[in-house]
Order: sequence, then C-alpha cells, then structure tokens
Amino acid sequence: MFSKILIANRGEIACRVIKTARRMGIATVAVFSDADRDALHVEMADEAVHIGPPAAAQSYLLIDRIVAACRQTGAEAVHPGYGFLSERAAFPEALAAEGIVFIGPNPRAIEAMGDKIESKKAAAAARVSTVPGNLGVIETTEDAVRVAEEIGFPVMIKASAGGGGKGMRIAYSASDVAEGFRASKSEAKSSFGDDRVFIEKFIVNPRHIEIQVLGDKHGNVIYLGERECSIQRRNQKVVEEAPSPLLDEATRRAMGEQSVALAKAVGYDSAGTVEFVAGQDKSFYFLEMNTRLQVEHPVTELVTGIDLVEQMIRVAAGEKLSISQSDVRLDGWAVESRIYAEDPYRNFLPSIGRLTTYRPPLESTEDGITVRNDTGVTEGGEISLHYDPMIAKLVTHGPNRLAAIEAQGAALDAFAIDGIQHNIPFLAALMEHPRWREGRLSTGFIAEEFPDGFAPRKAEGEVADTIVAIAAQIDWLVMERRRLISNQLRKGAATKERLRTVLLDGEATCVETSADGDVVFVRTLDEAGREIAVRRVVTSWRPGEPVWSGEIDGVAISAQVRRRRGAYGYDIAHRGVAVYARVHGERIAELLAMMPEKAVPDTSKHLLCPMPGLVVSIAVEEGQEVKIGETLAVVEAMKMENVLRAERDGTVHKVHVKAGHSLAVDAVILEFV
Repeated sequence: MFSKILIANRGEIACRVIKTARRMGIATVAVFSDADRDALHVEMADEAVHIGPPAAAQSYLLIDRIVAACRQTGAEAVHPGYGFLSERAAFPEALAAEGIVFIGPNPRAIEAMGDKIESKKAAAAARVSTVPGNLGVIETTEDAVRVAEEIGFPVMIKASAGGGGKGMRIAYSASDVAEGFRASKSEAKSSFGDDRVFIEKFIVNPRHIEIQVLGDKHGNVIYLGERECSIQRRNQKVVEEAPSPLLDEATRRAMGEQSVALAKAVGYDSAGTVEFVAGQDKSFYFLEMNTRLQVEHPVTELVTGIDLVEQMIRVAAGEKLSISQSDVRLDGWAVESRIYAEDPYRNFLPSIGRLTTYRPPLESTEDGITVRNDTGVTEGGEISLHYDPMIAKLVTHGPNRLAAIEAQGAALDAFAIDGIQHNIPFLAALMEHPRWREGRLSTGFIAEEFPDGFAPRKAEGEVADTIVAIAAQIDWLVMERRRLISNQLRKGAATKERLRTVLLDGEATCVETSADGDVVFVRTLDEAGREIAVRRVVTSWRPGEPVWSGEIDGVAISAQVRRRRGAYGYDIAHRGVAVYARVHGERIAELLAMMPEKAVPDTSKHLLCPMPGLVVSIAVEEGQEVKIGETLAVVEAMKMENVLRAERDGTVHKVHVKAGHSLAVDAVILEFV
C-alpha cells in the first residue's frame, strides 16, 4: 500500500480523498493555486505545494507542475479527483514515466471511454445501444448545421472532452446550431483545452440514469447499482439519488450487466460511471462513460456501504477487488443536493464573495437517518470566479425514498450560508415539490416546473403556521430579554399573555403568546379574537444564531433566521419559503399597513450585468436598433458563457464596457434610448 499520495485537485473532492487516505493511514499532499492558498484542502493535507496562478490553465491543468510536486514531496501515487486532469490519458502516462502510480483507470481505457466520441464507437462495437448521432468531430458551423439537419431536430451539441454540463447546447433549429456550435467550442476550449464537439439526437422527455462500475487490474469488474441524475439545470446535475425510482430489478440488472461488459471490453480497472439516457418506458441508450470518480458518488456509497475512494486506492496499489457482484446490496435510499454559489432568484446566476457565515448541519447517523456534508470551504473563505461554484454536497440517507427526502429538507433548513447568494431556497422548495416527491422525473423537470425561473414561494398552509410560531417565539424571547435588561421583571417572570400581530411579508396573523418555563405557547386568533389553534414551541435558540432549531408540537423544526439590517424584524426561511417577519402590537400593525411602499428604481432602459464576470464580447454599437431576442453581449462567469439578449425592441444609446472588462453584479453594460 502507498505511504503518501498527492491529490491533483482542489475543493470538496480533495478534502474527500484526504479523509479516506487519513483513515487508511496514508499521508497526503495537496496542491494549490494563488487563489487557494488558504483553502480547506490545503489545511487538511499533511503537505501542500504551490503550483501557480489562480487560472486553472496556469495551475491545476499543468501536468508538469503536478509531476514536479510529486518529485518534491516523494508522493508515490496521485488521485486526480474529478475535472481538471482526471480524464486526460496524457496525465497517467506522464506519471508512469516518473514511476508514479495514477489512482484511476489505465490510459488505454481513458482514451477509449473518456472521450465521448471514442466511447460511442467502442459502445457500438460492443453492441451497446447508443443514441442516434454523428460520431465524428464537427469542424465548421456549416458542417454542424448539415449534420443536425440529417439527424433531425432537436439535437445536442456536446464537447468531446466535456463534463459537468460545460460545452453542451440543445439546438431546435439551424440558427440554434450555428450559435450553439460556437459557444460549445469556446467553452470546451477554455474548460478542457480541447474544442472538439459532436452532435447527437436529443431524446425528448428523457431521464438520466448512470451505473457505477468498479474494476481491478486482474480482470474483475462489478456494478454497484444506479444513480438517478435527472434533476438538471443547463445540463448541470443539481440533485441526485440512489437508487432510481424508475427502475425495477430486471432493468437494473440489464443496465448493470451491459455496463460491466463495456468496461471489460476496454480493460477498465478503477471506479467509473456508465451513463444512460432512459425513456419513461425503461428503455435506455448508452450516453457516455466517465472514467473518473463522479461528483455524486456519495449516494452510491451510502446505499452500498462501499467507500469508492478506498477501492480506487486499493485497486491502484494492485489489490484484487474484495467484493464480488453477489456481495453488492442496495440498502435504503440516498439523496444528494449540490449547494452552489448562485442566485436562484436571478436565474441562478453565479455569485462570488466571502462566506461570512458557513454553518452546515451536523453530520450524524441517528434513528436510521444519516446526514453527510462533503465540502471544501470554511467560514471566512472566499468563493472565487476562477472555479466551479459548488460550495458543498449535502447527502441524506434513510430507509426509503420519502424518509431520505424529508431528511434532506430538514438538513437544508439547518444549513446557514451568508455573504453570497446560494441555491438552498430552491433546493428546499424542490424537496417539497409534489412531482419530485412522486418520482415523476425527467431532465426537463426544472424547465417544465419553473418555466419563468424560481420565485419566492408564498407562505401558506402548514409552512406559514410554522413560521408564525417561530416569529412569535422570537418576539417573546426578545421582549423578555429587553425587560430583564431594564430590571422590570425577574428572570422567568415574563409569563403574562401578550396580544401580538405577526406580519409575514405584510400578511397579518393575530396571535396571543404566553410561557410556562421554557415552553412558549402561541395561540392563533381569528378576527373576532377567538382561538383557532395552539402551538407549543420549545427551543434553545438565542438571538444572533443563524439557525433556529427546536420543537413545535413535538416535531423537530429548523429555520434560517437573520435580523434584517436597518429594519425591524427577521428574515425567516423554512422549506423553501423565505419571508420578512415582523411582530408588533395591534396598533403599530394597523399604522404600518397605511405606510406607503418604497418605489423600485426603473432600470428598464439599462442592460445590467446579472452576475460578476468577464465581458467576452459586445454584439452591438451605439445608435444600433435591436429587436427582442437579439444577442447584446456575452459574459463569462465560472467557466460558463452567458448570452445576454434584448428583452424588448430598442435603440442602443451608450455602450459602457468593452470586451475584457471585469464587471460586478448589476454593473451597467448598455443604455437604451
């Protein structure tokens, strides 16, 4: 077994590998760029080596820098994580030339299966069902349009060396192909150093299901069940689960055996994933093979009890698999949410900055429920525009799918992040969505269920009642503390009932609060003052804590609570509902209802930068007339190009920026007459 390994990656996957290596008694070496000098993976590793500037092309993607770090530290093997160099055959070849072991598949398997075009050829040769498409590299825009028309719309343009949704575009017409071809090649070049793309038929209403395979250097290959990854946005996975709610045992076995046959055909000898596009009728087609550890591997680990990183290390060291296919059992259900630095209320645009608050839920296994959080950040750390915007992967495991979903919703409520925008509100709302909970999924789920983007959910029903109870309890606690400070009452003597009005985004609920020791009773009243319901609230929460945790009528509840700066009241978020909550006496509430609302500034004549990013190009000039839908500018953020289009007809009055300019969120790009 190795005594020291180097992790050629950063962020949460580097931290993940370090945890397993530490448990196995293996020393670790981290590499880092200027931007990651104070990163968590650098702190966790036994040693760390600086490898260059922030840009991945000048640090994490430079093979010679990684090899030099191995020589400097005496690392015997390298784990590549995912992304960066993980699927480049040249990387293990360069390591082998220096006598360093690559913790991953052999270069031949990477070449055969890591490249999307070559993998489809290999699959076709192995008689694996594949999606209709063009298996050759497309050189020009004209060729792309011709191939797309031959296949028939809609088509998918995909980067051959791609992954993570980058370099992918769906095209419904020839004009979509022309624009998508350019964008895909550009993204592929900047993200992977390889601008080759190909085109295949886009299957309507598909599901994305993948099989985890594991092979060794002695010819043994097994499969570890499937993962459903259909909840995607812009071809980027958002929520994954294992097993799939679609598959039955016969389909699972067919997909697994086909994946194993394909892996054996190319001599695969590590952890890898065979991806399929599946129809709602359980038909399936080979999509691609990822010759690396997948981002979503934790759900497989939780349902099988197998540490995939450990298995990769043991296989790389020459050990035979200690697990046979008959040993593999799927136990319970696991759900993973990818927590991203992005603003769900602004079409999920990237957000960067410092994590002024980062308080994940406690990792634990209790009463059949497991909560796991894989992350590479800490409170006070910075989310950089140079890398993927993932903050953490929150994973829950339970005895069945509904239990895992409920645990995921509760864990999201207990996850506090401040300083940047994040997608927890969307993920929490998703966990409550009826279609998701029923398992009626497709890769178009988010686009179909949120066609106008994600908007704040209205507080109603049980969620509204819960937030009212929390707000009333906080008000009781704050008022008691104020009276104690002025010595008006002895501690614990604040038991007199109080009539209050709780305002949730202006919606009023009349309540009466009282206390008995540490228990606060919140009685909801109707317009006539008659009691409607009584909630029993118990909590150890204190003002200033970002997460309110306690019990309401004996049920464990968590909510994110923030004192609104410069105003009276709290922002409370629970189960995807975020509201501004204020609690007042009745007379104050009546007067507040008569206060005029502050007018929102008119920005209709400006094109604002929706996210911090770099201007790639400006497509218009001053004095030019534009029509709705026309491209105005392209802004790159976190390795993704975002096309900004005209929302109405107009004339460009002034162009405020140029290509190459770095912009903050809401910076003015264009001004219209």
